Amino acid sequence: MSKKDIPMKEIPEILCDDNSGKRYTRGRFLGKGGFAKCFEITDHETKETLAGKIVPKALLVKPHQKEKMTQEISLHRSLNHDHVVGFHGFFEDKDFVYIVLELCKRRSLMELYKRRKALTEPETKYYMKQILLGVVYLHDKKIIHRDIKLGNLFLNNEMEVKIGDFGLATKVDFEGERKKTLCGTPNYIAPEVLGKKGHSFEVDTWSLGCVLYTLLVGKPPFETSTLKETYSRIKKNEYRIPHHVSPAAKTLIKRMLCNEPSSRPSAKEALESDFFNGYIPHKLPTTCLTMAPRFPEMQTQSQRKPLQDINGSDNTPAQMAGKKSEPNEICNNESPDFHMGELFEQLTKLIDSNPSHRNPVNMDEAEDPAANPVLWISKWVDYTDKYGLGYQLCDNSNGVLFNDSTRILLYANGEHIEYIDKDMSESYYTIRTYPDMLVKKVTLLKYFRNYMSEHLLKAGASMAPKEGDQLARLPFLRTWFRTRSAIVLHLSNGTLQINFFADHTKIILCPLMGAVTYIDDNRKFRTYRLSSLEKYGCCKELAHRLRYARTMLEKLKTSRASTARIKDQS
Repeated sequence: MSKKDIPMKEIPEILCDDNSGKRYTRGRFLGKGGFAKCFEITDHETKETLAGKIVPKALLVKPHQKEKMTQEISLHRSLNHDHVVGFHGFFEDKDFVYIVLELCKRRSLMELYKRRKALTEPETKYYMKQILLGVVYLHDKKIIHRDIKLGNLFLNNEMEVKIGDFGLATKVDFEGERKKTLCGTPNYIAPEVLGKKGHSFEVDTWSLGCVLYTLLVGKPPFETSTLKETYSRIKKNEYRIPHHVSPAAKTLIKRMLCNEPSSRPSAKEALESDFFNGYIPHKLPTTCLTMAPRFPEMQTQSQRKPLQDINGSDNTPAQMAGKKSEPNEICNNESPDFHMGELFEQLTKLIDSNPSHRNPVNMDEAEDPAANPVLWISKWVDYTDKYGLGYQLCDNSNGVLFNDSTRILLYANGEHIEYIDKDMSESYYTIRTYPDMLVKKVTLLKYFRNYMSEHLLKAGASMAPKEGDQLARLPFLRTWFRTRSAIVLHLSNGTLQINFFADHTKIILCPLMGAVTYIDDNRKFRTYRLSSLEKYGCCKELAHRLRYARTMLEKLKTSRASTARIKDQS
């Protein structure tokens, strides 16, 4: 009997730990993987929000499955480190095992990678340093993780990395012990595991090398279209490091991806490598989840290029106020059409499958909160008869797309301003210090901000300003238009948002995640992978809005107004 054929009990709304007397309310669905479903859970007593990993006992029938679960709990509960997902306890009832974990609200590095592909080197250093600190701790505790990959490296609200998922982890019982189990994830699996030669701590170093390469290059080092070819490349150590990767990073990658395990550096030695010299940001803003930050030290392919040399500037972010950046076509994650073609293909494939003609009993199966949008437009006001369109993003940052095709952005901290000229060049200022030519536009920006704050209802949660926000960069409103039934808004990171007037429903489409978020008339958010909707079907309401989105996208694609407002469509 397969997993899908096993009848599943309903997960209770209130989770009760009879041993400790603790009670938790089950909240928002977070996702699923393996045997488990994950939810936000709230402790009745402390009101703390945590993550509940819930495993049906009906799926733990074989001895090795129970043993694996026991081992995972046993290892994870023994750990306490800043860069390891916190373990808060476990309990069970007759139907389920409940594991209570630290909540990592910013998902994992996998979602970051899907939205951004290659990261900047300072960001990569920031993440890798934290991951390595966590791995040093695990290895000191004689634990090999054995499944280090982007999807198991989680991010909390402060953008700090936490190593999680100890389902494949094992403890070394004596010096020199070699483990024999074939386990891991194809793109990250070490050659000695594939060769069944016995393995130890060095497999984690190999996986870390794959993570480092993926973050800097934008794809895993050995990835191919087939498992057989990927494994062949791993065994032959066949990969290529692009020219743009710095010498120090190249050296570390080569050392970590050495075929001979004994020649790889330990996690501690990797931390001491030259790669970690130079600038490493102390904190990163949440906007990094969708847009490259603006470091004064750098000039990368994934960023609108500052005039400062990549390695030659010691300017602090504060010193950047008033500095100008050159126009750069790669400001939209290296997509010349702002991902419109990609999204059009995804929507066409889904619509051609007639998703609403199948009974969407499994729409819940298609739900994937990991693909939730990072930023979307929560408020807008149309004053184009005089000035332009003002809008607020869900993180409380504000922007205006003026009628003359210039743009101004006020960041969530209420302090930093970005001005984008008609030729797409950028200048950075503060709310108190800016040139005379911007006096009128800054005044209008403040007017729009105040009007939206006082008069308009917000369509989404706020994100409070945090340390590191001075490095933030925002997607800007690229173009928009109104029809009789909706307003269509297209952001520079590829996000297409459509707000329907009649019932106040909204859809937010992200081509990079291949996902749609549907905000219904009760303001409930649900995010679905388009490929999953193709497989499971969807309700008529959503199918209708997706067909409408494709029609609107066609208008955007054929319009020559690539950076401003498109005239009202019928």
